[in-house]
Parts: sequence; structure tokens; C-alpha cells
Amino acid sequence: MSQEVGPRVQRTTGNRVTMQQVAAEAGVSVSTVSKVINGRYGVASETFEHVTEVINRLGYEASLVARSLRNSRTNVIGVLVADFEPFSTEVLKGAADAIRGTGYELVAYSAGGRVDEHVGWERRYLSRVMGTLVDGAVLVTPTVTDVQYDGPVVAVDPHTGPSRLPTVAADNLQGARLGVEHLLELGHTRIGMVTGRPDLISAQLRERGYREALAMAGVPVDEALLERGAYETDLGKAAARALLMLPEPPTAIFAANDLTALATLEAAAELGLDVPGDLSVVGFDNIPESALAHPPITTVQQPIRRMGHDAIAMLVALIAGDELAETHPILDTTLVVRRSTAPPRTPRDTAPGGTR
Repeated sequence: MSQEVGPRVQRTTGNRVTMQQVAAEAGVSVSTVSKVINGRYGVASETFEHVTEVINRLGYEASLVARSLRNSRTNVIGVLVADFEPFSTEVLKGAADAIRGTGYELVAYSAGGRVDEHVGWERRYLSRVMGTLVDGAVLVTPTVTDVQYDGPVVAVDPHTGPSRLPTVAADNLQGARLGVEHLLELGHTRIGMVTGRPDLISAQLRERGYREALAMAGVPVDEALLERGAYETDLGKAAARALLMLPEPPTAIFAANDLTALATLEAAAELGLDVPGDLSVVGFDNIPESALAHPPITTVQQPIRRMGHDAIAMLVALIAGDELAETHPILDTTLVVRRSTAPPRTPRDTAPGGTR
């Protein structure tokens, strides 16, 4: 191949490689580089291969905005989260599973803080990225679902439940029933609950499941045994501590998510209580941390990773203009029994001066 080679490009660390630099390195015109990048006709096969090798070697990548302006598509899907915490991280793993082989790239955006300080974050982020940076977006636990943008959007675990947006959620109601029924079957009747965020439909359904399971067992609901944890570690720990400091504390606590279940373990340890000897604990989510706790936490598993996978699959179909077979799928939840639950101690099991 008789190819005139231009001067070697001296890259400065941190600087973006330009099309002009690629052209200089390859010894061709900028228009030839543009044709190679966009797959246009008029470039000899040897030249195409040579320029492609230079592009790969220099690490040239057209900006998403430039790609969007040129093709009206970016071939990028965005996953927007309020923060990178265990739940959203598992959703992202499922999204990464689903994106393979689709021809799309995946970009994650975080509002970077506590959800209750960023109500409406999804509107702001969608206005920044939709149409110029991404072709569609998955919103993870959005605070609002009445968003309207030119591109397709799918919501995972929405705050307000099913809406005009396609959504993916787990069966929170049945999952909560399973968790509380497990405690009832062990013999617990004084069961506390560290609740979730009141504006989140999943939290509402989990509390409803707690109440329904007790009612079906003929156990009256003691309102003093419910404390708000808001799905957050600090609030969850304070809520669990308040329950355990009651004159008649619960023998078991159902936590609305695994983060507050982990916080409940901390509160119990600080008060000198043994889990599960003095207190049984059930969580919700089955994030990886729940299996690594001491003791490992009995929890309700919602298929978080599959939720991320299915949301991406739905979004890709919408971008392609396909009609969805189901717009609001609800995935099954199951109980995972570990070592944080046991039958309550009887009075004769309690040591003199003990709290049980």
C-alpha cells in the first residue's frame, strides 16, 4: 500500500483526539477520515483499513452530541439514578446484561444525593441528555413519572406506581406478606416494622403487606411497633433503636429494605441484643450485602437485576418503534431464609435480668 504518512501525533495527556489529528497521523484528508467514520463510499479498502487502524490506535471517538447532530441518533441509552446505592447498582448490572448485542452503549447518570433533597431530579436530567446524548432513558426509582420527552422512557420501581410511562416493578405486596408470615410461623406475634418512604409505592405496598399478614393471622396491629426508616441507613438505625427501647420491645422486626435491616442489626448489637436469639430480623431486596452480614439476613428477594434487564429490553423495543406486549410488568418476589430469624425465646429461655 503506497500511503503517504504524515507526522506522528504528539498526544497531550487528557486532551481529546481530533479528526484533524487522525488525518495528520494517517496522511489523508479530513474528509477521508470523515468518510471512514461514517461508512460512506469513495474510500479505497486499503485506505479504509489504514485509517481505521489509526483511529483505534489514537483512541479517537466522535462526541455524542456530534454523533446525534449528524445521525439524529446516538445509539446510547441512559440509566438515570438518584444515587449509586446497592439497589440502583444491581439494576445497572441487569441493564449491562441486556445491552449486550443490541448495538447500543450504556451510560449511567446520578443525581448524586439523597432522593428527598432532589425531588424532580429526573426532569432536570432528562432535559440535559434526551435527544442529544441518549436515544432513550431508564429512570430508577423516579420521584415523579409525569415526564414528557421526545424520546422513550421506562421507569423502574416508580414512586407513584403505574403511570403513562412503561414501568417495571416487583410484587412488593406479596413479598411483604411472605416476610411477615415467616416470622409468624416461627411463633413471633410482637413484630415491629421499620417502614420505607411514604411517597414510594413500594414502601406503601410493603407496609400494607405487613398489616395484611398480621390481620390474616389474627394478630392486632400495634401502631407503636411501626417506625419510619425511609429506606435510609441512618433513619433506619434510629427507627430500629426506638423500637428496641420500648418498654415492651418487639421480638422480631420486618425492615422495609435490606439497608434498614443491616442498620437494625447494628442497633441491636449496640444494645447488646443477640440476633436471632433476642431479635429476629427480616429485610427486603436481597442485595449482596444481606448475605454477607453477621448473621446473614433473611430477606425477601425481588429480582432487581432482572428489573434492570427487562427495563432495557422494553426501552430498546420502544426505540425501534415496536409495541410492548406488557407495559407494567410486576415480577415475582420470593423469601430467602438465612440465619437472622429464629423462634422467639420463651420466658424460661431468658436469663435473669434479661430483656426478654
